[in-house]
Amino acid sequence: MRLLLTAGGVTNPTIQAALVDLLGKPIEESTALCIPTAMYGHPWLGPGVKAWEFAAGQEAGNPMVSLGWKSVGLLELTALPSIPDERWMPQVRDADVLLASGGDAIYLHHWLRESGMLDLFGELDDTVWVGMSAGSMVMTPRIGEEFVGWKSDLGDRGLGLVEFAICPHLAVGDRPGNSMEAAEKWASKIDIPAFAMDDETAIVVDGDRVEVISEGVWHRLGDRD
Repeated sequence: MRLLLTAGGVTNPTIQAALVDLLGKPIEESTALCIPTAMYGHPWLGPGVKAWEFAAGQEAGNPMVSLGWKSVGLLELTALPSIPDERWMPQVRDADVLLASGGDAIYLHHWLRESGMLDLFGELDDTVWVGMSAGSMVMTPRIGEEFVGWKSDLGDRGLGLVEFAICPHLAVGDRPGNSMEAAEKWASKIDIPAFAMDDETAIVVDGDRVEVISEGVWHRLGDRD
């Protein structure tokens, strides 16, 4: 699976160009499934209007779902255990891109496992995963206790599909978000390299290639000698 790990979604032309490069074809020729599951685990985001806004492509400042895809479907992970695999697995295999919302990364981790979705990851070599905030953090080895809202036996563990952690929504200027001081404190507790990045930044992971792309501000933190 190819990864485009963002803090704020596809927020600028540089991130969109990276997405097209990962897809290997135009957005208008690509099919997408949006995954709003992480929102339900977050007290500020779902269920309710925020989850609808994401799935409908109506979320202000985040055009992930409304980029002009050939088609967009809804994949709700919490529903999958109650329906036959043949009803949903072919749709996942056929999709060009999976769009994962922000929310609670541990809740998303839980349902990726419980739904059986994680079992498909090994088959999805050509699929692009576009994560926003928690949808990106879930791919990392650790979330960091500061970002854990939904409590489970997973603790702060992510899927570990990449070798670094992510602190999203770095505050720049007078914009709201996580301060650099808070990001450095978070990174000091994590024993892996980490990135603090604002909403104009993303990380591309394609095989052995790991590349930060940005029209904003980012910092690499937590390297160990």
